[in-house]
Amino acid sequence: MANNPTNIVPLKKKRPEDPLWLRYLLTILALGVVTLIIGIPVFHVFFRAFEKGPMVYLDNLFGNPNTRHSILLTLSIAPRVVFLSVIFGVAAAWAIARFRFPGRTILLTLMDLPLAVSPVVAGLVFVLMFGMQGWMGDWLSKNNMQILFGTPALVLATCFVTLPYVVRELIPVLEAYGEEEELAAVSLGANGWQMFWRITVPNIRLALVYGIILCNARAMGEFGAVYVVSGRISGLNDTMPLRVEKLFQEYDMPAAFALASVLTFLALITLGVKTYLEKNIVHQQSDAGEKS
Repeated sequence: MANNPTNIVPLKKKRPEDPLWLRYLLTILALGVVTLIIGIPVFHVFFRAFEKGPMVYLDNLFGNPNTRHSILLTLSIAPRVVFLSVIFGVAAAWAIARFRFPGRTILLTLMDLPLAVSPVVAGLVFVLMFGMQGWMGDWLSKNNMQILFGTPALVLATCFVTLPYVVRELIPVLEAYGEEEELAAVSLGANGWQMFWRITVPNIRLALVYGIILCNARAMGEFGAVYVVSGRISGLNDTMPLRVEKLFQEYDMPAAFALASVLTFLALITLGVKTYLEKNIVHQQSDAGEKS
């Protein structure tokens, strides 16, 4: 009887697996390192913050007007920084990924510059630009405008260090998707905004969410750049990281750990939002792929 080739079942190659003891060993080592470097410090922050009870904790946060102002200032600066970084980051990523022009490599290098330069140097640049002896200091003084040692300087300095997070998240995704769908939308009569909101944004939304979350986390925790441009005036332009450092220098440990716990709590909320949005977006993309 002739063999029927349709009945031949191909042999499945067995995927090589590491020994069980090696997998357990590597897992234990990874968990140990994470616990030592991340888990124990985070636990210690909350332990020291609530060491004297919840009432003392709340008093350390809201009883001191300077600490209360630092919380409100940080929460007001972060959304502005995220908004500006997203606007300019999307524009820069679009230009770099979609066009070839003279100076493109220089622009891409400048986008990476804040990651390579110390934030303290970035703050010094703004001092040299907007200070009384800086390039624009005399003009700003004549027009009764103040940027340095105020909220505008805090926003600009923080934007400088957060912009690369949005750009670097979007460029690989834009290059991976290519421009075929966008060109097809334009050829079918879509204008620029319709193409951007209906084609580009759905394709880059996961990377954009990552960029926004990283940008927000860095904006709330930035220390070096704002340390230089803020003037460190209590009750006026002290952000939460600056206030934590000042309380620590004053040996007010309960208040310092209480405020540090707020920053840690905001970071945990940010990670939770990231995980939730990631699952939803991936689920929606898988549903869309099944329907198509």
